[in-house]
Amino acid sequence: MPRKSLLIFALAMASHGALACISQESESNNAEGNADGPICSSLPVSADIDSKRDQDWYYFDVNEAASLTVALDHDGGNDFDWYLYDPQQQLYAAETSSVPEAASVQVDGAGLYTLKVSRYRGQGAYTLNVAGVPAADDGGDTGGSDTGGGSSGGSCDQGARPTKPGGLTSSLIGNAADICVAQSGGGLLVMGGGTDVDNAFTRRVKPLIGGGDVVVLRTSGADGYNDYLLNLLGADSVETLIVDRVQHANSEYVAWAVRTAEFVWISGGDQSDYLNQWQGTELQAALDQVLARGGVLGGTSAGAAVQSEHIYDPDGVLGAYSSEAVTDLCHEYSNISTGFLSTPVMNRVIVDTHFAERDRMGRLMAFMAGLPAGTRGIGVDEATSIFFTGDGQGIVDGSGSVYILAEDASTSRTQASCGAPVIYEDVLRYKLAESDQYNILTGASTVSPTRIGIDGRSGSFYISQPYQ
Repeated sequence: MPRKSLLIFALAMASHGALACISQESESNNAEGNADGPICSSLPVSADIDSKRDQDWYYFDVNEAASLTVALDHDGGNDFDWYLYDPQQQLYAAETSSVPEAASVQVDGAGLYTLKVSRYRGQGAYTLNVAGVPAADDGGDTGGSDTGGGSSGGSCDQGARPTKPGGLTSSLIGNAADICVAQSGGGLLVMGGGTDVDNAFTRRVKPLIGGGDVVVLRTSGADGYNDYLLNLLGADSVETLIVDRVQHANSEYVAWAVRTAEFVWISGGDQSDYLNQWQGTELQAALDQVLARGGVLGGTSAGAAVQSEHIYDPDGVLGAYSSEAVTDLCHEYSNISTGFLSTPVMNRVIVDTHFAERDRMGRLMAFMAGLPAGTRGIGVDEATSIFFTGDGQGIVDGSGSVYILAEDASTSRTQASCGAPVIYEDVLRYKLAESDQYNILTGASTVSPTRIGIDGRSGSFYISQPYQ
């Protein structure tokens, strides 16, 4: 029979942490990033191929070398196939017309494995059975001696560090055992990308974490923050977690690390990827409680953008330029998401970064014109940050500016409808420099505002100078 084209994946999938074994497929598992699982040894999984384009992904951990037997059973009138992957490559393709489609595969090392089931012909029910998967042990490679009781963030009842799931990339330096630090008040650090602001960490974060533990979250990249934050903050430890799959974000290891950290920092990257992999997971729930328990939360660039209630979320389309966003309230590149974090000081707020450097004032105003009345905008330049305490008081550090945009009774959404250029007038703009302050809850500021606007009908769409 003809052979189907295969993609060779080099992606390590997430693991299940403490999730129970599955016996029934759970949609949507049509992509590797949404793989269903874990599959446990000799426990059949019932599922369906319900359309010509349907394919199903599953995952399981292997903690030692093993011989696996994979069997895919289905109606004799159908022809379904399966493919086995380790984190680096495809290991086996079972593409015959046999029923069941079965084979034995030797796997050499520990890690997370994925299985794809797809159709060559037909559709309907099938049963997938993987035998020989070694039972999970009680320990795990956690990048160090990762045992220790207690928790931090003012709550010391989180228990010992869970087993790190296979496939999760982590790097920890400092003391691997958790310490308990009493915290209260907390804070939120919003940084604009580019060069990190040392003073923001030392002035704002360090006094609030008491030499506690730091977690850095990313979906890609490396552990460059580890040494930097360990030394700058005098931290007990810094652990970078590459949470690049929903299964990682749902693992107890990742949720525990966030729950017990005094400071959680989300690096720059792709905010759409953060939303796709973290929204609706245990990680999201843990992040949403950082400030509530007195901890410190923060991020730079994409990591800052996801802090606000409203989030610019390009998700697979080109990033919007100001000159594009002002031409249509519903421009195809202007996608806003919500429902991620519920940080009180970020309610009715949208954040944008790399601000003046990339001329994002126009697009931030266009975004605001389509959001509920009273939404505030925060635009943060590179090498600049604003730190908010729990009562909404913000203070700026760094070499650039932070721009706060707000509405009042004089502000006019003169034209704000889909398919038409945006005309948005008399918006209050506060330009904050080093040590300037603005309370995001009350609107009180140490600087006086000016009024600016946009008129998307014109190529020179700014009404007055936006950055001066």
